[in-house]
Amino acid sequence: MNFRGNLRRLINEVGCDFIHPLPYPHVELFFWRPDDGTINFGDYLSVVVVDHLLRHFGYTLADEVPLQKRIFAIGSVLHYARNGDVVWGSGVNGRPGQGDLNRRVQTLDVRAVRGPRTLEILRRRGITVPEVFGDPALLIPRLFPNRFHPTATKQWVFVPNLHDLNLIDHTANTVVSPLGSWNRRIDAILEAELVLASSLHGIIVAEAFGIPARYVRLSSGESEFKYRDYYEGTGRFGVEFASSIDEGREMGGAARLNFDHRALMGAFPIDLWSGEN
Repeated sequence: MNFRGNLRRLINEVGCDFIHPLPYPHVELFFWRPDDGTINFGDYLSVVVVDHLLRHFGYTLADEVPLQKRIFAIGSVLHYARNGDVVWGSGVNGRPGQGDLNRRVQTLDVRAVRGPRTLEILRRRGITVPEVFGDPALLIPRLFPNRFHPTATKQWVFVPNLHDLNLIDHTANTVVSPLGSWNRRIDAILEAELVLASSLHGIIVAEAFGIPARYVRLSSGESEFKYRDYYEGTGRFGVEFASSIDEGREMGGAARLNFDHRALMGAFPIDLWSGEN
């Protein structure tokens, strides 16, 4: 294993703010980053959404605040959480070794979680969790109302999870790589009439903009847990998964989501910056 990979894993484990070290109390936004320094667009949406919401309220991630805190917004990353961290929309991963909280974690400040499966795991640990569900990436159409528009210029596209990149021809014009800039990934997803994906945020972005989507399970690289957690958090139980792209095209999109953006928006922990409870 190379030095850079070890360093990135250490950064993720301890939650060090490696990109923007600040010498004063601030709210650190935790999000997962690949070991090789590339950008996985779904995880990076955490920065986009939180930064945009903060600017709406007149704050930034660089602000000095009354109390140093760390927030988890987007991603299946709660196995990295520590006592006292704030959770707004994140979820449990479900993959072996990442399927639960760190055993030392006993207290979290939870404002919202991705879905009821994450809620159940946290409550079993004795943590108070409100019944506010939803991945914050679902807010993108409301945060950027005039920027992104579905064009339906392709019958379908496939958005692979990182674990599935080596299983497909990622140069095909029907494939949207999850690696790269967040805005170009969204533009490419919105070209489709139907989005097939093993990338969870490929599904979430499509459905946020009203495009039918279907989870295609090409491998066991990711646990089904996080997909079920998302679907159930948006009011859908027993969603069927496709096992191939062809099967996904035949099945079409899952039932439309049932999502209350107001509850998730209202749960945003702006008090971490304003100091007001």
